[in-house]
Amino acid sequence: MLPSLRVAVVCWSNQNRSMEAHNFLGKRGFRVRSFGTGSHVKLPGPSPDRPNVYDYHTTYEQMYNDLVSKDKDFYRRKGILHMLARNKRIKPRPERFQDCNDPFDLILTCDERVYDYVVEDLNAREQETFQLVHVINVDIPDNEEEATLGAFVICKLCQCLQKSLDLDDEISELLQEFEEKSGRTFLHTVCFY
Repeated sequence: MLPSLRVAVVCWSNQNRSMEAHNFLGKRGFRVRSFGTGSHVKLPGPSPDRPNVYDYHTTYEQMYNDLVSKDKDFYRRKGILHMLARNKRIKPRPERFQDCNDPFDLILTCDERVYDYVVEDLNAREQETFQLVHVINVDIPDNEEEATLGAFVICKLCQCLQKSLDLDDEISELLQEFEEKSGRTFLHTVCFY
């Protein structure tokens, strides 16, 4: 049995896409953590120009209770309460990628802007162990249905990469094959810890 990959999934606010993939991968036995890269956590509000904004110390339970107190029916219809209920079953609060120093074998981002932030952050850190980490972007639109589909793609990709006997040597070929099968294209780069 091959050792399990240490996987991070990163989106903007550690709410929808990264948490759906975290849930999916965790149920399939992967060592996974999820993160956001934004300076704050944002959830949809009553209008696009009035989001609900929280800091990363706010628990999913506190966000849930805050939205219930504001307009339970509205946030239930929007699917936000369901998402927060799922999130609080996985971990207590969102985490910011830039605040994590734990090493991963594979970091999967959910859109190109997040990919750029993750790569920039890793390249700005002082390299200590020179352990290699693969950063791959899987573009996933930020809505409930696409988050579920994206989590499935991320899981299949991780399962494919997990089977590799020499991931560092084989990843380009494996990604190309997976792109052909899935009909998606991926950004990929290597960074070091």
